[in-house]
Amino acid sequence: MKIIKKTAVVCTAALLLTGCSHNTDISESSDMSDSESSIISSADNSTEHVSSVEPPQSYSESEKEEISYMEKYKDIIEEMPLEGITEKRADVTYPEFQRFTYYSTTAERDTPVNVLLPNNYSEEKKYPVLYILHGYYDNEGWMARDIVGISAMVTNLCADGEAEEMIVVLPYIYCSKDMPYCTGMDLQNSLNYDNFINDLTTDLMPFIESSFSVAEGRENTAITGFSMGGRESLFIGFSHPEIFGYIGAVCPAPGLVPVEGSAAHPGQMQESEMFFADNIPYALLISAAKNDGVVGSFPMTYRRIFTANKTEHIWHEMSSTGHDHTSVTPHLYNFMRLIFHDGENGEKQ
Repeated sequence: MKIIKKTAVVCTAALLLTGCSHNTDISESSDMSDSESSIISSADNSTEHVSSVEPPQSYSESEKEEISYMEKYKDIIEEMPLEGITEKRADVTYPEFQRFTYYSTTAERDTPVNVLLPNNYSEEKKYPVLYILHGYYDNEGWMARDIVGISAMVTNLCADGEAEEMIVVLPYIYCSKDMPYCTGMDLQNSLNYDNFINDLTTDLMPFIESSFSVAEGRENTAITGFSMGGRESLFIGFSHPEIFGYIGAVCPAPGLVPVEGSAAHPGQMQESEMFFADNIPYALLISAAKNDGVVGSFPMTYRRIFTANKTEHIWHEMSSTGHDHTSVTPHLYNFMRLIFHDGENGEKQ
């Protein structure tokens, strides 16, 4: 696979995510100013055409066997979660997210992270790990809210035999030596989000692996994210397929690749780099809200690039959700049911 530099080139952030201020209550709406809506509409229209890409090399037989995992599980995708899956049941104990801090040599400061351990967590057992990345302006607490429903959903899925026990990690993905939190939608702030790829591999993952009983290997490691976090999860997944065997994104923001006609959007990688020459992921799931008023059709743009590059993926479209938790929960419901079945815990029966 072509080597991709770890320090990313980034797009301007004016297109990216909700306008939630740091350390304030987060509104469930995705209100935008008229200027933001105008910018998004203009950039969105410029991406309707996906330029031609260099065809990837043919896959080997062993690589085709890995692709069959997606073929095997793509039929379980549901537009919306099973009714009641995020509700707490009387006969089940639900773990809570625990807040930790680790020293980030990348940001040169203590950095918060929320971790959810499965019921009956034991140091005698090794657990796969799912990393979930938040969006622009948000923090490690956004995904931990009850309205997203991660704890209840993953616990219920495990109890129902629909998901493997896993450790869920919610990091703070804004990473800068000079700026502790996001101050606005501009180039520098977006570069700080892109810098998380370095923090993740250098600082956060070693902390998680040394602090908890982790099953190592790409077959036991997954990453996904929402909006800006979705764009970063795709960039990280394409940059490090040897680390992450499962990759997801819900309503991923623009800027992963250049936006045609916009010098402000050079992209983190080129369209021709969006395929896997080796270490093909077991699952690559892209979820999109059909009427997303924030990132528009950019998720579909990524899908068209994947199709042109013959990059195997699973597409999940939601017709009644928005650029908020209403899309995140269905995506995670599907992603959690896809991952880790062929990992250390064995194939799902």
